[in-house]
Amino acid sequence: MWALFAGSFRKQLTEVFGYDADTARAITKQAKPKYREIIHSLPEFEQGDRFQMNLVNAAMIGAFILSMPERPDVERLTVYYANAMMTKPVWWFCRKSGKNKFTEKDIAGMQATAQLKAADRNPYSWNMEFYEYPDGSGYEGRFTKCGICVLMQKLGLYDLTPALCHLDYTMSEAGGVTDFVRQYTLASGGPYCDCGYKKKK
Repeated sequence: MWALFAGSFRKQLTEVFGYDADTARAITKQAKPKYREIIHSLPEFEQGDRFQMNLVNAAMIGAFILSMPERPDVERLTVYYANAMMTKPVWWFCRKSGKNKFTEKDIAGMQATAQLKAADRNPYSWNMEFYEYPDGSGYEGRFTKCGICVLMQKLGLYDLTPALCHLDYTMSEAGGVTDFVRQYTLASGGPYCDCGYKKKK
């Protein structure tokens, strides 16, 4: 993951935060061992847990934040994280995944995730409930436990968590077939995180 995204994270330090090239390189150099330290401190994810990469991405952004000379605000961090994550391969992945959205396989995968309840055994994973909209317009994953929230709290960055939550909108749009809808997030004090995917008309 570091090899895939470090260059993008470094580039956006200049484009979003205005750091010069030397400072951006220094931040990246400092972030790498922090990232490894965070990753090594995490428990193993069980087979079938689809959210491991979510936590790896959170570890990466956490390492970069902790290496910045100044603590970023949520607004600019939201832009930074989205720009850094949405590389060409990720755009391709989102578009490909979009083609399978709402298929039997997709829905079966969501149901299996809801049944797994991995966060009961691993606090850095997620627990989700699955709801299909009765009008057939899509479905919702409703998360009652969130591994990113746990990690960001551990890193002392919990107030910045909403910047990571917003990536759900960006990835849904990149998929090209869904409108993402949300009412609550755990990070903003809500009773759960709702991730609603409605079919584009």
